[in-house]
Amino acid sequence: MSKRIVVLGAGESGSGAAILAKEKGFDVFVSDCGTITEPYRALLNQNGITWEDGQHTEDLILNADEVIKSPGIPLTAPLIQKLQAQATPIISEIEFAARYTNAKMICITGSNGKTTTTSLIYYILRQAGLNVGLAGNIGNSLALQVAREHHDYYVIELSSFQLDNMYDFKADIAILLNITPDHLDRYDYKFQNYIDAKFRITRNQTKEDSFIYWAEDPVIDRCLRTLRLNATLLPYGFTCPNPLPVSEEELALKGRHNVLNSMAATIAANVLKIKKDVIRESLMTFQGVEHRLQYVATVKGVQYINDSKATNVNSCWYALESMKTPVVLILGGKDKGNDYSEIDELVRQKCHTLVFMGLHNEKLREHFGGFGLQIIDVDNLHDAVQGAYNAAHDGDTVLLSPCCASFDLFKSYEDRGEQFMAAVRNL
Repeated sequence: MSKRIVVLGAGESGSGAAILAKEKGFDVFVSDCGTITEPYRALLNQNGITWEDGQHTEDLILNADEVIKSPGIPLTAPLIQKLQAQATPIISEIEFAARYTNAKMICITGSNGKTTTTSLIYYILRQAGLNVGLAGNIGNSLALQVAREHHDYYVIELSSFQLDNMYDFKADIAILLNITPDHLDRYDYKFQNYIDAKFRITRNQTKEDSFIYWAEDPVIDRCLRTLRLNATLLPYGFTCPNPLPVSEEELALKGRHNVLNSMAATIAANVLKIKKDVIRESLMTFQGVEHRLQYVATVKGVQYINDSKATNVNSCWYALESMKTPVVLILGGKDKGNDYSEIDELVRQKCHTLVFMGLHNEKLREHFGGFGLQIIDVDNLHDAVQGAYNAAHDGDTVLLSPCCASFDLFKSYEDRGEQFMAAVRNL
């Protein structure tokens, strides 16, 4: 009798995991308590995979030999607790997919800069002519690519949620960009739990593998004083030898944080022995990532920037730090246990107006209310953009950099960014 695999969640990672499991001969069942969207529904049906949505039927789930869990489902969910109580193995899609490929894994995590650095490394490897796939939080799921394609390398963006349920997986190159408080609502509001999740990227590494990290991050530095890692340690930062084969002015990506991201990508490319001229050309021509400091339009002398990907306070700090003009800042959304004090100084220096956009703006009002800035309080994006438009002066920048998750008003940060850009173009 074939082993039974239950996949919880039928988004990109879950659907891909189900298809790979089916291909490998497992008895597969997919369960999603939300609504499975049409593309994934069609994919499951085409592959003859049994599924349900709108519920979790426990009798069909608790009999699993192994469960592949969507990163979005917290470990505290009652169904997960029941599975854990009966010692059913629960793994991530990445863990499952890695069992069926011998490709080299270049894995990137951190609180900020993951998507940019992952995309840049993928771009460099493609420019070098390598057979490479892009997976994790961006691109098609690793499992679907392992099932349908063959790559010699995978560049994988890993969130802390994905790392939580990885056990035997090994990164050939692990990159840890930074650690600042984020997702604390998922980690019992304990920063150390989140730190531990991020360091799981070094799990199972040997001395043949590489660990690339930002040497000036105080949290990483503190952890490395006590941790004994097996991998070859490759630090980068402004206090380390500069690995960049171009000047900072020549980098396609602007801002101090992107210099660091480019350093991390360069070191990864050096480990893979990619030619210096390919790295140089790639760093000068890379186009950047959607929803990350993305220029939208200039309306009546005011520049509008979409930084919807700034789902935590530290991301907003980097965005504000790169601003060269007075700012109208749009922020707010689903608070994840945020400490806004990190951006206090930059808000005072650079912003004259704050637009709070969320269903619950009380915490923002309480924190920034005494700053003496103009405050516009709204509960939808249209009013946020209109309020920013009215408050902005010629030469200003309106910056959407929310500090928060998008799930109070939007389907995702991409949805939030798309709606923002559409609203700006309608001004």
